[in-house]
Parts: sequence; C-alpha cells; structure tokens
Amino acid sequence: MKFPRDAPKRKVIKTFEILGFRIVRVGNHISMVRENPDGSKTPLTMPNHERIKGSTSRTICRQAGISREEFLKIYEEA
Repeated sequence: MKFPRDAPKRKVIKTFEILGFRIVRVGNHISMVRENPDGSKTPLTMPNHERIKGSTSRTICRQAGISREEFLKIYEEA
C-alpha cells in the first residue's frame, strides 16, 4: 500500500496526533513533537501546504521513525 498522493493537511496532522505528536509551532512549516516513554523527544516537521504529497509523507515518517503500515492504518481511520 502506498502513501496517499495528495493527502489533506488536516488528515495528516490528525494521523500524527493519534500517533502521539502535538503541534508546537505553525509557520511556513508545521513543527510537531512526541514525548517518548524514555523521556526523549521525537521532532517532526512538515510543510504547511493544503495537500501533502506522498513522497513528503514518506520522508516525514522515515525521519520520525514511523512505519508506512503504522501511518497508513491510522490515516485510513482518521
């Protein structure tokens, strides 16, 4: 299964929120962060566009350590 080609920004943000991320800053980019059980933090940055390309979603997930299956499962339900 592939990442959605032109995913609505709101749905992508909701997916990351379900995965434990919260928005910390919004400008040209949206910065999100997740507090991990061991006390560390995982940052995530995505462009503040109305639609998020599949290749961009893939890169964001790779940087944040989220598997494609995990992202897509939650994205479909969001």
